[in-house]
Amino acid sequence: MIPAADFTDSSPANDQMDKLSHIASRLSLELVDIAGALDQIDNSTSQQLQSLDHVRSNADRMVQGNTSVRRAIDLINETTTETLEAVISSVENIQSAGNRTQKLAKWVRSLDARITEIEDTIASARSNNDDIASIAAQVNILAINAKIEAARAGEAGRGFAVVAEAINELSRKTAGAAEGISDSILTLGNWIDALRGEAGVAAEDAEGVLAEADDTDISLSGIAEHVRMINSEARQIKENAGNVGSAISEFGESFDRMGSALEGTATGIHQVRDRADTMVDQAECLVQCSVSLGGASQDSRFIDEVQARAALVSMAFEEAIANRTIAREALFKPTYTPIDGSDPQQFMTEFTDLTDSILPPIQEPALDFDPSVVFCAAIDRNGYIPTHNNRFSQPMGDDPVWNMANCRNRRIFNDKVGLKAGNNKQPFLLQVYRRDMGGGEFVTMKDVSAPILVGGQLWGGLRLAYTL
Repeated sequence: MIPAADFTDSSPANDQMDKLSHIASRLSLELVDIAGALDQIDNSTSQQLQSLDHVRSNADRMVQGNTSVRRAIDLINETTTETLEAVISSVENIQSAGNRTQKLAKWVRSLDARITEIEDTIASARSNNDDIASIAAQVNILAINAKIEAARAGEAGRGFAVVAEAINELSRKTAGAAEGISDSILTLGNWIDALRGEAGVAAEDAEGVLAEADDTDISLSGIAEHVRMINSEARQIKENAGNVGSAISEFGESFDRMGSALEGTATGIHQVRDRADTMVDQAECLVQCSVSLGGASQDSRFIDEVQARAALVSMAFEEAIANRTIAREALFKPTYTPIDGSDPQQFMTEFTDLTDSILPPIQEPALDFDPSVVFCAAIDRNGYIPTHNNRFSQPMGDDPVWNMANCRNRRIFNDKVGLKAGNNKQPFLLQVYRRDMGGGEFVTMKDVSAPILVGGQLWGGLRLAYTL
């Protein structure tokens, strides 16, 4: 243990050593605060860098996406231009065909009037043919009468009889022709009647064609106009996409410059933080040296306390091995088995049951040593605390934040302070650090530890932490 400070010795050298110890202690606290602030800045800067990288990646994807969009818009613009030309050509062709269709429909519609005219002509022909048949019949009668008179006239009427016979024959042929013409006129009339019916249907269809042709003209004109509008919008989109692409490129360049500046700042902050950690180590070394040389310090009594209790732990471990309560290999075996469902993760080892039985009687009384004491717990060389104080060994609940602060047993604390305490071989180690209480809460504390030696082999250290 370190020599007790003699506050009755008022020699100038002792006074200077006390003053040096006090200054070193205060310097250590200040440096820890600075290092803690730098840690927060460094973490914040790292998060900003990650966010910036994410934004830069998104900006790159935006540039790539905009390039793809511009290519697609160029294609759309070309397609709409070609489509517009094709639509205009199609509209013209369709309208030309429509005009021909309309002419045909109008002709079909006029067919009814022409059929009426034909019917009138046929009726007139029928009437004239009837007159011819009537005249032929009368001529036939006259020819018969002439033949009778010629027969009565004897030899003198023979020439007249020949003429009368010829006239009679002509009247018969005329009557036969008239009858044939009547049959033809009747047949033609029937055809005309059928044609009238078909022409009526065709006329109705023609009316529909004419109406639909008008609607088609309106629709085609609308289609052409809409394609013109789409083509115009595509050109406008192409122009806007070019402007967006330029803006995104400038946006990406700005982020590149910002990223370079932030990376330089982050590197500088990280270097300063590392230097601050080195200064903290040096300040702790200065405190230890000044106390070891007899400088009076408010930490001296805590150092004595932890050294005494670390010696008790060493003795308890050696007795357990001697009594074969545990094998030496098991005590030093760094095998950590995760406990299912624990959050934060807890672990069991081959020596956890042993520490649960022998450490509480040594660790718990240290909490009553001084009101500023927060915890007293043994830690192995890998940062594992098998058995913590009762107040920090609560059963785990569903809230990880609460568990972080209240369930600290069976956990690995492989942070800088924990690993240094577990691997220190000097008579004592005094550290100042900011303890993470969970939920973003930190408390500045001092941590004094003493090595736990089992048969001369370092098992870990006993930590005694207290507030300022």
